[in-house]
Amino acid sequence: MNTTYNYIPVLSIAGFDGSGGAGIQADMKTFSALGCYATSVLTALPVQNTQGVRSIYPIPDVAVREQIQTILDDIFPKAIKIGMVHTSELVQIITDTLGRYPATPVVFDPVMVATSGHKLIEESTIRTLVEQLFPITTVLTPNMDEAAILAEMDVKTLDDMYIAGEKILKLGCQSVLLKGGHLQTSMLTSLFFDQSGLVQTFEFEKFETNNTHGSGCTLSSAIASYLARGESLSEAVRLGQDYVHQAILNGKDVQTGKGNGPLNHFFNPQKLIKHELV
Repeated sequence: MNTTYNYIPVLSIAGFDGSGGAGIQADMKTFSALGCYATSVLTALPVQNTQGVRSIYPIPDVAVREQIQTILDDIFPKAIKIGMVHTSELVQIITDTLGRYPATPVVFDPVMVATSGHKLIEESTIRTLVEQLFPITTVLTPNMDEAAILAEMDVKTLDDMYIAGEKILKLGCQSVLLKGGHLQTSMLTSLFFDQSGLVQTFEFEKFETNNTHGSGCTLSSAIASYLARGESLSEAVRLGQDYVHQAILNGKDVQTGKGNGPLNHFFNPQKLIKHELV
């Protein structure tokens, strides 16, 4: 009798990046590099390159709903990464659909501000995100700018990050990884808050490079990949950060475009993992 296998599917619900460094493109590269099978749902069509976002075109709400349901009906994911959700209507569509599957881990990267400083989300959407999407979120991964919006305070220092992280955790998600990439220090420090009350600290050496475009998308999709592979929450967070650090390190001296270049997602690609069907 022939043996049958399946891959480890991971779903990205996110925006587009034609330059290939961020959004759905970064997510699919990350899933693939970590041995998972990439599926995707497009939420918006930003027109951008390494120098910034020029405009954003919406995807019809009904098209987003149909995309999500079509994937779930056929290739149900082991984990889900959510990126750019820029309207309250999209939040409602996503939560209506995914709320039926509480056992599936969700990693939400609250994309509000691009690396270029361009704001990517409507003000009215933030409250809807907190009220509806946060309760189904396993890991929230804001950067310092996004944390400042969510915690309604300045987030400039490590001390600020501790305060902001606790505030954001109380908004209803299961855990928060607050990324310290904008800290003006020699080391990059991120803080992981969960419902246990403990705060884990992760430190990485900082090095000079312009090639960080899509690093937030890559981190959240890496965490989702490791969760899909069966790692614990804290281990998935640790492994995801290490992957991003190595992807930046291995792409720091490559020029792609005229602005902030992409990471090297395939510095050590893994074959698609196959599990035997029982």
